[in-house]
Amino acid sequence: MTVAKPALRPNVPHFSSGPCAKRPGWTPENLKDAALGRSHRAKIGKAKLKLAIDLTREVLEIPADYRIGIVPASDTGAVEMALWSLLGARPVTMIAWESFGEGWVTDVVKQLKLKDVTKLTAGYGDIPDLAKADKNSDIVFTWNGTTSGVRVPNADWIAADREGLTICDATSAAFAQKLDWAKLDVTTFSWQKALGSEGGHGMLILSPRAVARLESYTPAWPMPKIFRMTKGGKLIEGIFVGETINTPSMLALEDYLDALNWAKSLGGLKALMARADANTKVLTDWQAKTPWVDFLAADKSIRSNTSVCLKVVDPAITSLAADAQAAFAKALVALVEKEGAGYDLGAYRDAPPGLRIWCGATVETADVAALTKWLDWAFAETKASLAKAA
Repeated sequence: MTVAKPALRPNVPHFSSGPCAKRPGWTPENLKDAALGRSHRAKIGKAKLKLAIDLTREVLEIPADYRIGIVPASDTGAVEMALWSLLGARPVTMIAWESFGEGWVTDVVKQLKLKDVTKLTAGYGDIPDLAKADKNSDIVFTWNGTTSGVRVPNADWIAADREGLTICDATSAAFAQKLDWAKLDVTTFSWQKALGSEGGHGMLILSPRAVARLESYTPAWPMPKIFRMTKGGKLIEGIFVGETINTPSMLALEDYLDALNWAKSLGGLKALMARADANTKVLTDWQAKTPWVDFLAADKSIRSNTSVCLKVVDPAITSLAADAQAAFAKALVALVEKEGAGYDLGAYRDAPPGLRIWCGATVETADVAALTKWLDWAFAETKASLAKAA
């Protein structure tokens, strides 16, 4: 089948799942007020860091008694701080259905070497039976599996009267999905995901229950300075008002502030979620009329509205060996990128071959619609090349 080459390219062809597209209208000029060359301990630096915390609370609708800290090393650093500082006090349930969740399992079992660990796992495109999570244990999970396009449908499976803590990696869910704060004791994300800001910094959000654990429990292992959140058995409150553990980038901070103010100007979380949902609906409608592609997640209730993962289901391709299927998907993605119609569309390296298209709020719906035309064209071209080579 021949498909005409599209005439219209996405205005912003950035569909990477991290770092994600900058907000609409972004230019370097937006960062002109950055406190460059100034200390983060100076009045201006501390004020900007505190403002970032306050705006995060406002946009994400985080309860007033939850602490919010800016921490090093992106979402990974924030999760590691939580795992190393809080686990070991009681049994742990690890829930994983994609690569990052599996990474946290490895850290807990092989690095912290905790023994009383229950693992609830599922393959790409699926999710474990969340009802099996023991409320008496600490529970570690990702809200949105960035590499599989699978998210938890809600937090109803988390007991309100739980004895353990919940530690939630929400890096590709925050600012796009409704987080149930009453069910979350530790929540983490990074600036470069759903708001499209710059990498290198993480956010760590603690409930009062998490703070109580920090102040009453001392892990058995040595704690690196970069992970320490208590001193003398008390929370280091400065971390949660902008007195960062190490030196943050004031340029990246300004960019995060710009993204937060943009989010606020739209109407906050509800508006951000609506934009992500609208982007995902474009792909859902396209998939429904496109026989060669399907969602990696068969269950609609667990499909992500940010990191949308798709697979090629055309019989001529699925009949190929696994390595040939992977090569086909890579060739399709490469052709779209060569045309400047969509960048960074390939599935994550550990995931099944296919497409992963970021649909968060910083992406424009019209650009997603334009991309689908190029995907149809690239599929037809790649399939024709394959037939010609056979």
